Parts: sequence; C-alpha cells; structure tokens
Amino acid sequence: MNLDELIENILNISNENAVKGLGLFIAGFKNDDRNINEWTNSVEKYFGNIWIENEEDHNKIYKMWSDFKNNVIKNINGMTMNERLYLFGLMEKYDLCKNEKKREIIYKKLNAEI
Repeated sequence: MNLDELIENILNISNENAVKGLGLFIAGFKNDDRNINEWTNSVEKYFGNIWIENEEDHNKIYKMWSDFKNNVIKNINGMTMNERLYLFGLMEKYDLCKNEKKREIIYKKLNAEI
C-alpha cells in the first residue's frame, strides 16, 4: 500500500470529523517540510490526541497505519529513490522540480542521500 492508498482507505472508513482530520493530517506530509521520522512521530501523537467515536473504526484505521509504518516506513532505508517516491506519492512532485536544490529537499524528506 502506498501513502495515497492509505489516505483513501482511511477516509473511506467514516465521515467522522476526527477521521477526516487524520486523513488530511497524514496527507499533509506530501507538502510540508517534515522528514519521515518527524512525520511518523507526529502521526503517532495525532492518534494519541484524537477521539474516534467508533472503536472498531479506530482499530481498523490504526491497523492500516501500523501496517504502513511496519511495511513501508521501517523499510525505507533499503529502498531505491524511485520506490520511496512512489510509496509516498511524491513522484510527480519530484519530476516537477526544476533545480537540484528542490530535489535535495525531497531526498532529505525521504531520508535519502544524494
């Protein structure tokens, strides 16, 4: 599962505001300055500070997040840059970078070395 699929799956669980907010918070990674580690920690904190009314929905969403974290985030250091870009939905953004400085920002975001 890539980040875009994770977000879509979360948003399809419920129309509850807390769930929508979580989906948008997770999606924010694609446009902010946080790296993978900072973002992962902030998502974990976000989960700890929201209340999803339906416990079954909460469990489904947290399982999806945990699966993504365990299967993608924890394995990021063994991935190629193209794999990282695809899994985090940043391929198009990277391709649109016109200079090396902007590409470096995405490399850092994805814990990659140039």
